[in-house]
Amino acid sequence: MTRAGAERQTVGPKAKRNAERSRRAILDAALVEFSEFGHAGARIDNVAERAGVSKPLIYSYFGDKEDLYTAALREAYVQIRAGERTLDLQSKDPEAAIRALVGFTLDHFRSAPWFISMLNTENLRGGSAIRRIEDVSEIQSPLIDELRKVLRRGEEEGVFRPDVDPIELYITIASLFYFPLSNRHTLSTVFGCAITDEWLEQRRVEAEEMVIRFLRPEPAGRR
Repeated sequence: MTRAGAERQTVGPKAKRNAERSRRAILDAALVEFSEFGHAGARIDNVAERAGVSKPLIYSYFGDKEDLYTAALREAYVQIRAGERTLDLQSKDPEAAIRALVGFTLDHFRSAPWFISMLNTENLRGGSAIRRIEDVSEIQSPLIDELRKVLRRGEEEGVFRPDVDPIELYITIASLFYFPLSNRHTLSTVFGCAITDEWLEQRRVEAEEMVIRFLRPEPAGRR
């Protein structure tokens, strides 16, 4: 092999890793910027500063501000889907699987606050960006199929009632935490309800119990 060929083999992978690190830094910075300031208030200058890159590099990798916003929105979904895949619901008994999903939902919303903020922004914008994502199938939740299997197992074992829609259940679980976290400031002011870490931990316990009780079959005498 020639020296030039050897150098290309050495430099190529390194350049690729550098590009991947730069793209990751830009996406991470964009998630923070758009979640803090919304689409209108976010600035590419700020994203560049946060990421430690130049504006031209951002334009080169992602395009204009709208394209970067769309990429950041997609990334917010990619992150939660990656977390969901680690739950391994099929290795757990049905009730433990549901409790794991409830707990994960709260943990993700708290550890990735940009997820709620990005969804709020996108819904205020009428969902225009999410419709532009070409590989939207990749951000659809494979968890729905896993949840459907858990519900079926629970029904077969007699611990869950029949005919529970996994999509509706998924939405219900998300809403139990989405509302208090996305409205924590107004809830604190209007109702004097401080959405603290302690409050959220208690909410976790209560939410798990609410969902499990919802899923349990009705006693024979009440049918």
